[in-house]
Amino acid sequence: MVIKDANLDIIATRRSQYPSDNKPEFLLVGRSNVGKSSFINALLSRKNLAYTSSKPGKTQTLNFYNINNTFYLIDVPGYGYAATDKKTQAKFGMMIEEYLEKREQLKRVFMLIDFRHKPTEDDLLMYNFLKYYNLPVTIIATKADKVGGSKKQKNLQIILDTLDLVVGDDLVVFSSVTKLGIKDVLKRIEDLVFMETI
Repeated sequence: MVIKDANLDIIATRRSQYPSDNKPEFLLVGRSNVGKSSFINALLSRKNLAYTSSKPGKTQTLNFYNINNTFYLIDVPGYGYAATDKKTQAKFGMMIEEYLEKREQLKRVFMLIDFRHKPTEDDLLMYNFLKYYNLPVTIIATKADKVGGSKKQKNLQIILDTLDLVVGDDLVVFSSVTKLGIKDVLKRIEDLVFMETI
Protein backbone atom coordinates (compact mmCIF):
# COMPACT_ATOMS: atom_id res chain seq x y z
CA MET A 1 0.00 0.00 0.00
CA VAL A 2 1.31 3.43 -0.99
CA ILE A 3 0.11 6.37 1.11
CA LYS A 4 -0.65 9.15 -1.35
CA ASP A 5 -2.92 11.32 0.74
CA ALA A 6 -3.38 11.73 4.48
CA ASN A 7 -5.35 14.43 6.24
CA LEU A 8 -6.84 15.04 9.66
CA ASP A 9 -10.47 15.27 8.50
CA ILE A 10 -12.57 15.12 11.65
CA ILE A 11 -12.01 15.91 15.33
CA ALA A 12 -14.81 14.39 17.38
CA THR A 13 -15.90 14.11 20.98
CA ARG A 14 -19.27 12.37 20.42
CA ARG A 15 -20.99 9.96 18.06
CA SER A 16 -22.88 12.60 16.06
CA GLN A 17 -19.54 13.99 14.86
CA TYR A 18 -18.13 10.72 13.48
CA PRO A 19 -17.70 10.28 9.70
CA SER A 20 -20.84 9.02 7.96
CA ASP A 21 -19.26 7.72 4.74
CA ASN A 22 -18.81 4.11 5.98
CA LYS A 23 -15.11 3.85 5.18
CA PRO A 24 -13.21 1.13 7.12
CA GLU A 25 -11.74 2.43 10.36
CA PHE A 26 -8.64 1.45 12.37
CA LEU A 27 -8.30 2.58 15.97
CA LEU A 28 -5.04 3.42 17.75
CA VAL A 29 -4.87 3.06 21.53
CA GLY A 30 -1.97 3.18 23.94
CA ARG A 31 -0.40 4.85 26.95
CA SER A 32 0.15 8.58 26.73
CA ASN A 33 3.91 8.29 26.23
CA VAL A 34 4.03 5.19 24.01
CA GLY A 35 4.61 7.06 20.74
CA LYS A 36 1.25 7.10 18.96
CA SER A 37 1.99 10.33 17.09
CA SER A 38 5.38 9.02 15.96
CA PHE A 39 3.67 5.79 14.85
CA ILE A 40 1.14 7.73 12.75
CA ASN A 41 3.77 9.95 11.15
CA ALA A 42 6.07 7.00 10.36
CA LEU A 43 3.26 4.83 9.02
CA LEU A 44 1.99 7.58 6.73
CA SER A 45 5.46 8.92 5.78
CA ARG A 46 4.63 12.35 7.13
CA LYS A 47 6.78 14.45 9.45
CA ASN A 48 4.21 16.40 11.41
CA LEU A 49 0.74 15.14 10.51
CA ALA A 50 0.21 13.99 14.08
CA TYR A 51 1.58 16.38 16.66
CA THR A 52 4.31 14.83 18.80
CA SER A 53 4.86 16.37 22.20
CA SER A 54 7.25 15.82 25.08
CA LYS A 55 4.24 16.35 27.34
CA PRO A 56 2.02 13.23 27.56
CA GLY A 57 -1.76 13.54 27.35
CA LYS A 58 -1.81 15.94 24.40
CA THR A 59 -4.59 14.16 22.47
CA GLN A 60 -7.98 14.90 24.02
CA THR A 61 -10.35 14.08 21.17
CA LEU A 62 -11.00 11.33 18.62
CA ASN A 63 -8.89 12.35 15.62
CA PHE A 64 -10.00 10.80 12.31
CA TYR A 65 -7.19 10.76 9.71
CA ASN A 66 -8.53 10.18 6.20
CA ILE A 67 -5.99 8.04 4.33
CA ASN A 68 -6.06 7.85 0.51
CA ASN A 69 -9.77 8.71 0.82
CA THR A 70 -10.14 4.96 1.46
CA PHE A 71 -9.99 4.41 5.24
CA TYR A 72 -9.66 6.22 8.55
CA LEU A 73 -6.91 5.93 11.14
CA ILE A 74 -8.27 7.11 14.49
CA ASP A 75 -6.09 8.43 17.29
CA VAL A 76 -7.70 8.59 20.73
CA PRO A 77 -6.57 10.02 24.10
CA GLY A 78 -3.78 8.05 25.72
CA TYR A 79 -4.34 6.23 28.98
CA GLY A 80 -2.27 5.83 32.14
CA TYR A 81 -1.02 9.41 32.39
CA ALA A 82 -0.85 10.09 36.14
CA ALA A 83 -1.15 13.87 35.84
CA THR A 84 -4.54 13.63 34.12
CA ASP A 85 -7.24 14.23 36.72
CA LYS A 86 -9.84 11.53 37.34
CA LYS A 87 -12.70 13.56 35.88
CA THR A 88 -10.81 13.98 32.60
CA GLN A 89 -9.81 10.31 32.58
CA ALA A 90 -13.46 9.32 33.04
CA LYS A 91 -14.49 11.62 30.18
CA PHE A 92 -11.87 10.08 27.89
CA GLY A 93 -13.01 6.59 28.89
CA MET A 94 -16.65 7.36 28.10
CA MET A 95 -15.69 8.93 24.78
CA ILE A 96 -13.75 5.83 23.71
CA GLU A 97 -16.42 3.45 25.00
CA GLU A 98 -19.11 5.31 23.07
CA TYR A 99 -17.06 4.83 19.91
CA LEU A 100 -16.42 1.12 20.53
CA GLU A 101 -20.00 0.20 21.41
CA LYS A 102 -21.65 0.41 18.00
CA ARG A 103 -19.02 1.21 15.40
CA GLU A 104 -19.45 -1.36 12.63
CA GLN A 105 -16.85 0.42 10.48
CA LEU A 106 -14.11 -0.48 12.98
CA LYS A 107 -12.07 -3.29 11.43
CA ARG A 108 -9.12 -3.61 13.81
CA VAL A 109 -7.51 -2.00 16.83
CA PHE A 110 -3.80 -1.26 16.91
CA MET A 111 -2.78 -1.25 20.56
CA LEU A 112 0.62 0.33 21.13
CA ILE A 113 2.83 -0.79 23.99
CA ASP A 114 6.46 0.02 24.81
CA PHE A 115 8.72 -2.85 23.63
CA ARG A 116 11.27 -1.94 26.32
CA HIS A 117 9.02 -2.79 29.25
CA LYS A 118 6.62 -5.40 30.54
CA PRO A 119 3.01 -4.40 29.75
CA THR A 120 1.55 -2.34 32.60
CA GLU A 121 -1.68 -2.93 34.51
CA ASP A 122 -3.23 -0.21 32.33
CA ASP A 123 -2.13 -2.09 29.20
CA LEU A 124 -3.73 -5.29 30.52
CA LEU A 125 -6.94 -3.45 31.38
CA MET A 126 -7.10 -1.95 27.89
CA TYR A 127 -6.48 -5.28 26.16
CA ASN A 128 -9.16 -7.00 28.25
CA PHE A 129 -11.51 -4.06 27.61
CA LEU A 130 -11.06 -4.50 23.84
CA LYS A 131 -11.64 -8.24 24.14
CA TYR A 132 -14.87 -7.56 26.07
CA TYR A 133 -16.11 -5.99 22.83
CA ASN A 134 -14.69 -8.91 20.81
CA LEU A 135 -12.52 -6.57 18.78
CA PRO A 136 -9.58 -7.94 16.77
CA VAL A 137 -6.31 -6.48 18.04
CA THR A 138 -2.79 -6.12 16.71
CA ILE A 139 -0.26 -5.25 19.41
CA ILE A 140 2.32 -2.72 18.17
CA ALA A 141 5.52 -2.98 20.24
CA THR A 142 7.02 0.49 19.76
CA LYS A 143 10.54 1.86 20.28
CA ALA A 144 12.15 -1.42 19.18
CA ASP A 145 15.28 0.49 18.09
CA LYS A 146 16.00 1.14 21.77
CA VAL A 147 16.18 -2.58 22.61
CA GLY A 148 19.48 -4.41 22.06
CA GLY A 149 19.62 -7.57 19.98
CA SER A 150 20.13 -9.90 22.94
CA LYS A 151 17.06 -8.54 24.72
CA LYS A 152 14.64 -8.56 21.78
CA GLN A 153 13.46 -12.16 22.10
CA LYS A 154 13.26 -11.93 25.89
CA ASN A 155 11.17 -8.75 25.77
CA LEU A 156 8.92 -10.22 23.09
CA GLN A 157 8.25 -13.31 25.20
CA ILE A 158 7.47 -11.20 28.28
CA ILE A 159 4.89 -9.23 26.31
CA LEU A 160 3.27 -12.35 24.86
CA ASP A 161 3.18 -14.08 28.25
CA THR A 162 1.73 -11.04 30.00
CA LEU A 163 -1.01 -10.20 27.52
CA ASP A 164 -1.84 -13.82 26.60
CA LEU A 165 -3.19 -12.91 23.17
CA VAL A 166 -6.33 -14.66 22.01
CA VAL A 167 -6.42 -16.57 18.73
CA GLY A 168 -6.60 -14.12 15.83
CA ASP A 169 -4.71 -11.34 17.57
CA ASP A 170 -1.08 -10.72 16.69
CA LEU A 171 1.97 -8.58 17.40
CA VAL A 172 4.21 -6.36 15.28
CA VAL A 173 7.60 -5.16 16.54
CA PHE A 174 7.84 -1.53 15.44
CA SER A 175 10.24 1.40 15.27
CA SER A 176 9.42 4.83 13.88
CA VAL A 177 13.20 5.44 13.68
CA THR A 178 14.30 2.40 11.66
CA LYS A 179 10.85 1.93 10.01
CA LEU A 180 10.75 -1.66 11.27
CA GLY A 181 7.22 -3.05 11.10
CA ILE A 182 5.69 -0.38 8.85
CA LYS A 183 5.16 -2.77 5.92
CA ASP A 184 3.58 -5.34 8.24
CA VAL A 185 1.05 -2.84 9.59
CA LEU A 186 0.20 -1.48 6.14
CA LYS A 187 -0.29 -5.05 4.86
CA ARG A 188 -2.82 -5.75 7.63
CA ILE A 189 -4.72 -2.58 6.79
CA GLU A 190 -4.59 -3.26 3.05
CA ASP A 191 -5.93 -6.80 3.48
CA LEU A 192 -8.88 -5.61 5.57
CA VAL A 193 -9.68 -2.65 3.31
CA PHE A 194 -9.50 -4.91 0.25
CA MET A 195 -11.89 -7.39 1.89
CA GLU A 196 -14.40 -4.55 2.20
CA THR A 197 -14.38 -3.94 -1.54
CA ILE A 198 -14.90 -7.57 -2.60
